This record gives sequence, C-alpha cells and structure tokens, in this order.
Amino acid sequence: GLIDYDEVERLAVEHKPKMIVAGFSAYSKTLDFPRFRAIADKVGALLFVDMAHVAGLVAASLYPNPIPFADVVTTTTHKTLRGPRGGLILAKSNEEIEKKLNAAVFPGAQGGPLMHVIAAKAVCFKEALEPGFKAYQQQVIENAQAMAQVFIDRGYDVVSGGTDNHLFLVSLIRQGLTGKDADAALGRAHITVNKNAVPNDPQSPFVTSGLRIGTPAVTTRGFKVAQCVALAGWICDILDNLGDADVEADVAKNVAALCADFPVYR
Repeated sequence: GLIDYDEVERLAVEHKPKMIVAGFSAYSKTLDFPRFRAIADKVGALLFVDMAHVAGLVAASLYPNPIPFADVVTTTTHKTLRGPRGGLILAKSNEEIEKKLNAAVFPGAQGGPLMHVIAAKAVCFKEALEPGFKAYQQQVIENAQAMAQVFIDRGYDVVSGGTDNHLFLVSLIRQGLTGKDADAALGRAHITVNKNAVPNDPQSPFVTSGLRIGTPAVTTRGFKVAQCVALAGWICDILDNLGDADVEADVAKNVAALCADFPVYR
C-alpha cells in the first residue's frame, strides 16, 4: 500500500522514460516529490505531477508543494480546491514544453474560453487565500483520519494503514464483499461513495473489492470529527449486514437526520 521509491528508481533506470508521472486518485499517504525529482534527473526525464486531489491541501500548506520540483504540474479546480469544474496547468519556463501545452489546450482540447468558469476560479482562489480555508482543510484531514480509524477498529483493511490527506481506500477482500455491491447498498441508505480497485484486487475494475471515501464535501457541510465518526460507523453497519433492508432503512433515517442538521443551504 506504499510507494517503493527504490523500485521506482530501478524501473526508471531500466526503461529510461522520457517522462515520469507522479500523481494519484486513491493514495492516502504523502508523495516524496524531491525523491521523484532525483529519480527523474538520474535518467534525464521530465517530471510531471498531477496534484488534482490534493491541490487544496497544497494551497493551505498542509501537503508538500510539488511546484518547485516538477517540470509540469496539473490540477483540477474542484476536489479539495473546492472550486468549479476546470483545471490548471503550471509549468517551468521551457519554450518547447510551452508550445506543446498551448497547442494541447487550443486547438487540441478547448474551444472558446468559458468565462463563467474563469470567474468561478477567481472566487475559488480568493477563498483559498482566506484564513478560514486552512482551517477547513485541516478539518478535512482530521475528519478523514477519524473515519479511517473507525474502519480499522471495526476490522476493515484501510489501504496504506490510514491517511495523511482527504481520502482513504477500504479493502473488502477479507470480508468477501465487492465494491459494486457495497456501493449500491450504501447508495440505498443515501450515502455516496465509489467502488474502487485495491491492490491485488481479484475482481474486475467494473466490480472491484474496495471503496474510496473522502471528506471534503461533508466537511463543507459543517461535519466535524463526531459526525464523521458516526457516518463511518453507519457505513460499517451497512457493510456488516450487506443486503439487510432493515439496517439500510435505519441508517437512511440517521443520514437524513444528520443532513437536516447540516443543510447545504442555510
């Protein structure tokens, strides 16, 4: 469940890639960007970092900043940055790379500029400069860590043993459950997660043996550790009794009551 940087270096030396990509969508630990840079330099490769999942944590100085180390950094502006659907490309000065990036954006991927998204990004960046944004991101991490611990205490395997960021991955292999069935059961109780493949997953990517769970949305609603611990417990109740309609109904009532206490709009 952890990155083996010696193995990354060995593979890089063996294959001599032109570019090394460092990024993730379900890794709950901290990437070592200086080590990735050193490996890239050793084999003469560019270093490309996708920080989409942790951009908000980076902005709040709660996760290492890849920009000093990478040749190119990309991110979405939603996820932890809590902005609109969109993206950013940040690159070191390099005429050849700049030309390729500009061509990839236009005419490659984008037509006319989306002015409403540009305006929403400005609001997002303004919020990220506020002191409250760092407090929010700290709460995101604390909520995720509290939830992960509940799963561990209830006998579930959390990949990588816990989390340093906003998400974690639960393996259901030991319980003999599939991510697809767990996702559907939780959905019936009005809890949104997503099925996700886990290391050494015996199931197909369309079925999976895991769940990916993150805390930015519930933290935005106002959830603190106490609410996230309760939520994690309800998820475990569903998983412990998969397919039990009575348990699903009880959890759905609890979820509805909690959401009523923390409405999206006040």
